[in-house]
Amino acid sequence: MNKYSTTFNLYKKKPIINNFKINKITSKLLIKNLSKNSCGGLRMKGFFKHKSTTIPLITVITVVRNNERYIEETILSVLSQKYKNLEYIIIDGNSTDGTKNIIKKYNKYIDYWISKKDRGIYDAFNEGLKLSNGNYVVFLNSDDVFTSNAFLYLNKYLKKKKDFIFGSVKKHWGVLHGYKPQKIWYSWGFYSSHSSGFFVKDEAMKKIGKYKLKYKYSSDYDYFYRMIVKHKLNGIASSKKEIFGVFRRGGFSSKISFRKHFMEELKIRYDNGQNIVLLLFICIGKITFNFRRFILNK
Repeated sequence: MNKYSTTFNLYKKKPIINNFKINKITSKLLIKNLSKNSCGGLRMKGFFKHKSTTIPLITVITVVRNNERYIEETILSVLSQKYKNLEYIIIDGNSTDGTKNIIKKYNKYIDYWISKKDRGIYDAFNEGLKLSNGNYVVFLNSDDVFTSNAFLYLNKYLKKKKDFIFGSVKKHWGVLHGYKPQKIWYSWGFYSSHSSGFFVKDEAMKKIGKYKLKYKYSSDYDYFYRMIVKHKLNGIASSKKEIFGVFRRGGFSSKISFRKHFMEELKIRYDNGQNIVLLLFICIGKITFNFRRFILNK
């Protein structure tokens, strides 16, 4: 059975797990009233993963819609990790191409997958968080992959007991790395990545709350703002050479125009109580340094 990372540490459901009755666990980790064609995975067969203090359970969540071209490579990058306490959840937004068939191909190795209509990517993120059972949670977009050593690097940073971890990621133009929380006051470039590199502890996740659906393009930035400024949680970054993930061109954020990103960024800062004077300087500075992009709206 132990062909992939997700098939280690499987536990068939029992009357009592961690002092909670099994019906409470299954009600939290499964969605009711879905057809058999719209959900699957190990949980549907009664297998559930345990949290652990010795080998933390890591929940990987992939959100996808109509990405048959790359979803299989994304799935395999999770299943091939050398880590023995990992659960994998896939939230499919009712794909109409071959995406669902590819997911079903790995039904025996994915912990839980669902396919249903949602209200966008951040609604799907929230669905995944609701279903997660891990000590730490990470999102892996369906355009991205983990490197083969991602969880070996992660294991080193888990021992530091931080609220969240930013792993370095590789894009087509270079490596994004580091975590500089002081930059959040004037720039969103204070972290490496939201997908494949951002691991958040379950207790911290509960404090931060859900992704806000009123932000259509940058709700992850609002999430980080609340995490760092409002709740003052403590994080750490991997070294530059420890690459956790690889990004492809053409992800969700790359399809959004500059002005839409810019205006929503200002709204997020305003909604989170940033000083109006500072916000005005940020606005002028960003337009000045990105004048061509602002005019062309690219």
